[in-house]
Amino acid sequence: VARMTSVVLLRQAVVARSTRAVTTASTSAPQRRRLASSSRGRTSFTTPFHRYPPPPPFETTATTTTEEAPPSLPPAMKYPAAATATLLALAATTTALPTPRPPPSVRTFASSSRSSSLSMSTASAPPAEATDATDDRRHPLDPLRLNFEHSWVSQLDTETTENRVRSSSMARCSGETERANKCSRPVFNGHYVDVAPTPLKNPRLVLRSEDMLSRLGLTEEDAETEEFVRYFSGDVEGAFASHKESRGEGAGIDTRTWATPYALSIMGTRYTSNCPFGTGDGYGDGRAISVGEVKVEGSRYELQLKGAGRTPFCRGADGRAVLRSSIREFLASEAMHHAGVATTRALSLIVSDGPGGNTSRRPWYSNDKKRLSMDDPQLARYSDAQKRQIIANLLVRSRSNPNLMIEEPCAITCRVAPSFVRVGHIDLFARRATTKMGGDGKVPSYDTSSTEWEELEKMIWHAAYREFHDTAYEPFRKHNDIVGAATALLNESMEGIASMVAGWIRVGFVQGNFNADNCLVGGRTMDYGPFGFVDEYHPLYAKWTGSGEHFGFLNQPNAGFANFAVLVESVMPMIYEKLGEEEGEKVKEETLVKAQKVFERKVDEVFRAKLGFGPDDDSADELWGEAESLLRESRVDWTMFWRKLTEVAAEFPAEAEAPSTAYGDMLETLCGSDEVREGSSPFHEPLDDGRRSRFLKWIESWREALVASVEADEDGAATPAERMRLANPKYVLREWMLVDAYKKASEGDESVIRDLFELVKRPYDEGTEEEIERYYRRAPDEALQAGGTAYMS
Repeated sequence: VARMTSVVLLRQAVVARSTRAVTTASTSAPQRRRLASSSRGRTSFTTPFHRYPPPPPFETTATTTTEEAPPSLPPAMKYPAAATATLLALAATTTALPTPRPPPSVRTFASSSRSSSLSMSTASAPPAEATDATDDRRHPLDPLRLNFEHSWVSQLDTETTENRVRSSSMARCSGETERANKCSRPVFNGHYVDVAPTPLKNPRLVLRSEDMLSRLGLTEEDAETEEFVRYFSGDVEGAFASHKESRGEGAGIDTRTWATPYALSIMGTRYTSNCPFGTGDGYGDGRAISVGEVKVEGSRYELQLKGAGRTPFCRGADGRAVLRSSIREFLASEAMHHAGVATTRALSLIVSDGPGGNTSRRPWYSNDKKRLSMDDPQLARYSDAQKRQIIANLLVRSRSNPNLMIEEPCAITCRVAPSFVRVGHIDLFARRATTKMGGDGKVPSYDTSSTEWEELEKMIWHAAYREFHDTAYEPFRKHNDIVGAATALLNESMEGIASMVAGWIRVGFVQGNFNADNCLVGGRTMDYGPFGFVDEYHPLYAKWTGSGEHFGFLNQPNAGFANFAVLVESVMPMIYEKLGEEEGEKVKEETLVKAQKVFERKVDEVFRAKLGFGPDDDSADELWGEAESLLRESRVDWTMFWRKLTEVAAEFPAEAEAPSTAYGDMLETLCGSDEVREGSSPFHEPLDDGRRSRFLKWIESWREALVASVEADEDGAATPAERMRLANPKYVLREWMLVDAYKKASEGDESVIRDLFELVKRPYDEGTEEEIERYYRRAPDEALQAGGTAYMS
């Protein structure tokens, strides 16, 4: 408690907007040269936003390794605007084959549920080739079978037989490919290993996405068939057994299944300590197995089963997912898509039913921990404002580990994306290629004849092919212009990753474990593990006990930029080799400075839209800084605050001939009333006179700026209320909703899962009376302290 008190004492600083300048590293070009896979493995870059200072001596859980924690970043420019000083003071105590994304204007938020993540981008996809069926007897999976085109395995390389045998011997695995690839072992080269999923016993379909079925050319009737359930529960060969029997062995079925290696980088620092072999050669898809790529109507889709069993990268785990985590993955993927945030999609969720089904033991929580209260004797000497801040900070800091083991049914979610090319993929092959670097230590000399160099080059070309075919692949491949392709890839990727993390801020999403291996080059949200949506606002909010400050809510743009910087470092060997040191340094510096501005602009546009302003109207920037301080002091629900503010904009239109100045009435609308409906106010406790006065003053400033903005807006394409409704979802997938859903599902009642699935398809709608009563409310107080709900490991 004593440590927390200095939070309040340090929260008086205010940073002026004028300090918002892009800063560049003061180190010389040779010092910033490259990462070269040294033991330090530290990327040189400047972040576009203030990162919090090194954490104080509280014990925290490392992100994915216990050996070392992510280091401090270089000096950074501020984020966002006027909120920076208060965030720094708080911490002192204690990142469709996307084409370049337009600024998130009023039309792009809600409507982009059709186009942002997975319209699966027909605009930039490699052209599809027509395939004619030669037999009119339709197998339920024919839309997949007739359109298989596995570019990952056709364009890239698997490990050599020599390396597989050597690896199997070292890890004491069988030398036979099938057995060796279900045993944790190092993989020394290659972009993939062939590995078959381990089918679930007694599989049963729980959920499927009608939208994704349609995109793949499948019907709802197809999804109900035994063949569909077999295929997407891991029995890929068995799913086509009837086809083979009727048409002969083989019968034109090109099934391939594979897992991929990649590297781990955290906030720009390359790690190998997470790998059981200490070399980085054992990290990759530990429980996710790709079961094919298909091209349908000009779009490419990769299908991946999460929880499909062991791979060489399982690091000793069982390779399984349980029903609880699979429900979260499925619903969150679809929720983000319909909220207009770029994401992988979910096709199906299949559970292993008992008795006789697969189960796994997982650590979880007994929920006997209690939250510190305002009347606790330890806080008696502090003011109410100080008490609130101390409690909020302790809630973030004092997270415990699970304290019991539970048996849970296994399940598999099929996730779908144009590709799953991660920053970590290119990172891995860059590390390997640069270990072959020669020269005098100042000017690099690359071994361009090595296998490692060839694998890096192929990986970059493949990323361009899969993610940005029209802009980063097609214009450059015929001339073998790897510099042009790599530069175009970086320009596209910075827009995608920046848009994605800005979208996270907009909807209140915290990914939780945003390493470079969990960052897709195309800028899609993936890996819904320790994620969470913000309930009670805190700038460092995160569900995962290992998130640290670096992955906290408002630090996510920093983390996205750090991941992008790893991508820049990873393609630089190709650029240096072709252009030389001096020109290569120019490309690198220009790219990073440009990215800083892109990340900052995307975040600014989000807060402008949330406040009702146009994407280029900076009137909102200072208002957000003032609001952030108020939100942090007031125990306020993030989602409900913004939606209630949207109600204010609708009830008191700024575009009226005589705009209202009834600021007191506006504040009453914002505050709502728990007396009318329990939990309907965004505030967990009533505003005292001091905070009420400050909120009233803020509303007056906001309204005056909004009215002035409307008067100056010659376009008038959208009203402030329209902008805000499409920027501020009414419904997000809160953890207490998910807990209720998966607990009931474990008892045999899957109706709540289906209710939530329907709800998240319409996050901006007002909802039915029943939906409003059940879900448009702030989190119950008990949900803010219970392990597995408020936080998880």
